[in-house]
Amino acid sequence: MHWKRLAVLFALFAAIQWVVPRPAVVTPEGWRLFAIFAATIAGLILQPAPGGALVLLAITLAALTGSLTIQEALAGYADPTVWLVMAAFFISRALINTGLARRIALIFVRLFGKTSLGVCYSLALSDLVLATIIPSNGARSGGVILPIVRSIAELYGSRPGPTAALLGAFLMTGVYQGICITAAMFYTGQASNPLAAQIAAQMGYPMSWASWFAAGIVPGLCSLAVVPWLVMRLNPPEVRRTPEAAAFAARELKAMGSMKPQEIVLALVFVTVCGLWATSGWHKLDITVTGLLGSGLLLLTGVLRWEDVKGERAAWDIFIWYGGLLRLGRALNDTGVTAEFAKAVGGAFAAFPWPVLLAAALLVYFYAHYGFASITAHILAMYPPFLAVLAAKGAPLGLAAFAFACFANLSAGLTHYGTTPAPMFFAHEYVPFRRWWHTGFLISLVNLAIWSTIGFAWWKLIGIW
Repeated sequence: MHWKRLAVLFALFAAIQWVVPRPAVVTPEGWRLFAIFAATIAGLILQPAPGGALVLLAITLAALTGSLTIQEALAGYADPTVWLVMAAFFISRALINTGLARRIALIFVRLFGKTSLGVCYSLALSDLVLATIIPSNGARSGGVILPIVRSIAELYGSRPGPTAALLGAFLMTGVYQGICITAAMFYTGQASNPLAAQIAAQMGYPMSWASWFAAGIVPGLCSLAVVPWLVMRLNPPEVRRTPEAAAFAARELKAMGSMKPQEIVLALVFVTVCGLWATSGWHKLDITVTGLLGSGLLLLTGVLRWEDVKGERAAWDIFIWYGGLLRLGRALNDTGVTAEFAKAVGGAFAAFPWPVLLAAALLVYFYAHYGFASITAHILAMYPPFLAVLAAKGAPLGLAAFAFACFANLSAGLTHYGTTPAPMFFAHEYVPFRRWWHTGFLISLVNLAIWSTIGFAWWKLIGIW
């Protein structure tokens, strides 16, 4: 526990509550709730305590101070989106435990891993497949992708230090940048994407798994095609041909043997759940029901054990902070604070048309991630007010909603702390700090160019705006 950082949070709360003038249209309870929410977001950035503990304290204070009733404060834990994320985590645990996720990655490496660039593409494609249902980029990286990256680097004698440039430095940066792209491509690409969808829905623009898939697939594939190649130019590996990587994948697959009955059942559930999510607009079955059904089938067939569910610490951690933040964010929107912010900013930029405001807002929003160690904190702090400002200026709501949601994920590639996998990759010490940041900045320019041209044009074509 960092008491000095906690003191900063209390000072922030006190300043908003008792020093900053309260807008006349906002009730005292609403302003108090805003002070609690702002202190909570600051806590997610400063991290004086685990995020879940801070959020639990925040919803308790909201009830204690009369900003919300206890029933209202806890209502976020009954939200279907929270349980969708939980169900996806349980399915992802089965993917990792049975080895099916690793098998998928090794198949890609065996097929495309004969060159260093091919290895990078194959692992990016592996993460793309897994991102369709595993909502934790940390779980995908730590449990599947990163161990394979390190193993292939060491096959060629590339270790941290003098031999890092042989292969490891390129793979660590290239694969990590790919993970940021796949996180932007899917509703389940990253744990806070459903949170952005909830915020957009509250402002009148619903976002589903299928609509996010349609929005992300074209610009995402374009970025995945360009970024590994560009990383190779920025951090050229000395080893260009890697036949041993493909042979390593083949050996590992041979050692795993043919697919076991549990893997076959899991593969069928995986494809069925993703298929039902993608076609939810036709059959109208709620995607949360589909996710819970998939988890239930895995439990009934023994592919997933109840002990696995109880032991899925990341899922239960997200349950606490996600459910709480979801409710606080919704309640804050109801108080009118977000609308007042939008009015104030919109008035300041009244002379500018919405395209100019959108371009400026996206740049500020994107590069503000240098100050965030969490995509979730970034979205909670900046997504609602920026979206409200653009909506008030008459910008197409779908364009703004998807742009801010996707760009938050892409901006995580800027630093070595931008999202959970970042310190995982950086900690292997293949890439110096300056090189990591230099690469991240240049890749950010490419991603911005692709998503704001090809992406926006594609979104126009499919009717998002």
